[in-house]
Amino acid sequence: MGIVVLTMKASVIEMFLVLLVTGIHSNKDTTKKIKRPKFNVPQINCDVKAGKIINPEFVVKCPAGCQDPKYHVYGTDIYASYSSVCGAAIHSGVLDNSGGKILVRKVAGQSGYKGSYSNGIQSLSLPRWRESFIVSEGKPQKDVTYPSALTYSSSKSPTAKTGEATKAYQKPSVPGTTAQSVTLVQVTGATASEASHTSLPKPSPSAVSTTSNLRSQPMGYRSWELDLWSTSSDASGQNSPRANAGFVPKEELSTQSLEPVSQGDPNCKIDLSFLIDGSSSIGKRRFRIQKQFLADVAQTLDIGPAGPLMGVVQYGDNPAAQFNLRTHMNSRDLKTAIEKITQRGGLSNAGRAISYVTKNFFSKANGNRGGAPNVAVVIVDGWPTDKVEEASRFARESGINIFFITIEGATENEKQYVTEPNFSNKAVCRTNGFYSLNVQSWFSLHKTVQPLVKRVCDTDRLACSKTCLNSADIGFVIDGSSSVGTGNFRTVLQFVANLSKEFEISDIDTRIGAVQYTYEQRLEFGFEDYNTKSDILNAIKRVGYWSGGTSTGAAINYALEQLFKKSKPNKRKLMILITDGRSYDDVRIPAMVAHHKGVITYAIGVAWAAQDELEVIATHPANDHSFFVDEFDHLYKFVPKVIQSICTEFNSQPRN
Repeated sequence: MGIVVLTMKASVIEMFLVLLVTGIHSNKDTTKKIKRPKFNVPQINCDVKAGKIINPEFVVKCPAGCQDPKYHVYGTDIYASYSSVCGAAIHSGVLDNSGGKILVRKVAGQSGYKGSYSNGIQSLSLPRWRESFIVSEGKPQKDVTYPSALTYSSSKSPTAKTGEATKAYQKPSVPGTTAQSVTLVQVTGATASEASHTSLPKPSPSAVSTTSNLRSQPMGYRSWELDLWSTSSDASGQNSPRANAGFVPKEELSTQSLEPVSQGDPNCKIDLSFLIDGSSSIGKRRFRIQKQFLADVAQTLDIGPAGPLMGVVQYGDNPAAQFNLRTHMNSRDLKTAIEKITQRGGLSNAGRAISYVTKNFFSKANGNRGGAPNVAVVIVDGWPTDKVEEASRFARESGINIFFITIEGATENEKQYVTEPNFSNKAVCRTNGFYSLNVQSWFSLHKTVQPLVKRVCDTDRLACSKTCLNSADIGFVIDGSSSVGTGNFRTVLQFVANLSKEFEISDIDTRIGAVQYTYEQRLEFGFEDYNTKSDILNAIKRVGYWSGGTSTGAAINYALEQLFKKSKPNKRKLMILITDGRSYDDVRIPAMVAHHKGVITYAIGVAWAAQDELEVIATHPANDHSFFVDEFDHLYKFVPKVIQSICTEFNSQPRN
């Protein structure tokens, strides 16, 4: 009996131990089941914009190949949410074109976004946008939970009726995830525009609360979980079956209405004309390469009303404008227009084309803005069939900055056929190499995009924008002595006004000042007092006649001290002195001081003025800088002569 009891107790103990061990294993299994799953980094495509992702902070993986101009990026360092996430990552230097993981954090919208070129990507400028983001290396921070699946927004169709907002059905989230479905539209058997007229029915409350599969949708519509959908290809690199079936994100049907229109890069505000070679010798293949080059330049420049504007002239036997500066106001439209250009054929008359651009292209009617430098880029296959020197000189004197791109120039054996040897140096704005680009092969032309854009946007070096009419500080020194008389003094003032009318007057162009003198001197108005032509003409009209003696030497010293001392360093300093008699004081030393200080002096004598004194006052050579008028009433005849002398002196400066 005792033995039996012991046996039963042993059996109970053995059973207890078995249950205990089983429970421990069971608890371990349970622990394994509730263990937090490993974080999976969601992958996105190159074209995904930050604004389409609702999550405020997330880690994603970008594929290779996102360094492409078609993936637009807006801003620098801080990017508008309309930017490609992966494109912004490359632009910022966080990624290269091989892809990888990045950390994205949303921030507030900015009042402006500045475009820049960085790491092979040209970002665009944007006046303002509602939301921004910044990119950093894809290292998750401690104690921060990042979504394994991203929440995407679903936009309303642009053609939906008021009050019929399109919504995506959402599968309830599992703890630890934030997945949301993306609405897809199947457009099989119908165009995208037709499909966009039908909106999804609103989900019932039960559909939102259930944990079962998504409710079936009307024919032609389906919802997919984000991690099951790809816009372009599946994991194997092949086209996704859903893409082949015609599924596209519904928001992509209305991207055009959401596209922010860039105002252009304000750091490159130029009016640009491309003169492209359409001659028969270029051939169809090279003409296509030339068009692609134009499109690449248009994309890189960031065309817009606040930045660069661009037009195209094609030349063969004769030039013809393909479109002017105001025809296309953004890079996208410009690239489309470039693609439609057809080759004209004929000779390669670049000189005739330059003349056409000078006389016709840069006009207000064609979109010329006046305050923006005029730039003409001439592309030549080999060499022109006509001469360019005279046409180019006229263009330069008109303020046009001429660049030449010569492709596959003449070899030593071919130089005998060149119409005008060294034609490029005879044409460009300056002969210092800045305005000339020589390309060895058409297949290397694409390498010239960035160097050219950098040069044409360097407005401080566009020397030909400075003409004889827009680049000077002009000080009139007017004799108000008793011998002049009231009537003749008004005639002198009219002469001063007529000269002033010929110049482009503003605070950044030509500025005008005036001094009147007798024995004494008086500053009538300085260079900084008026900056419009109408204000200058009114100021001249208000000058009152003084009357007195004639101390011309003292007047020159006074003008140097009170007027030209405040001249801008980058301005040409012109003094135009008008007198009717011999000075009571010595003019030699004051004139020498003026010349030493770089003031170009024009001396205009009327009636009893001393010719020898005029020649001393005038800048060398005196014959080009001094004028004698026998009567006050004949002063008006000398307006064009003085202007011609000023421009001749300006254009005689070396072009190197």
